[in-house]
Amino acid sequence: MNDLETFIANSIKNIKDDRAATKTLLTNLMKYMMVTEERHEKVGMIAAKYVETLQRSNEQLVKLTAILQKQVSDRKSTRLNSSH
Repeated sequence: MNDLETFIANSIKNIKDDRAATKTLLTNLMKYMMVTEERHEKVGMIAAKYVETLQRSNEQLVKLTAILQKQVSDRKSTRLNSSH
């Protein structure tokens, strides 16, 4: 594995770990909010921030996927060009 592949693998692991922690926090917060309207009003913005965090991690995964896909495509292209 080269440095870029190692970096991407570590990044994906970190993103997955962060997503798991955020999902746990969001789930617990949703349970807390469901008790009363007052709680919902009090911590609703925090829940929205957790959702934004999950959306950003989705965007990061999409970008990393595009990088990996380009890398694979470049390798295939290089192999095809070198075989001629």
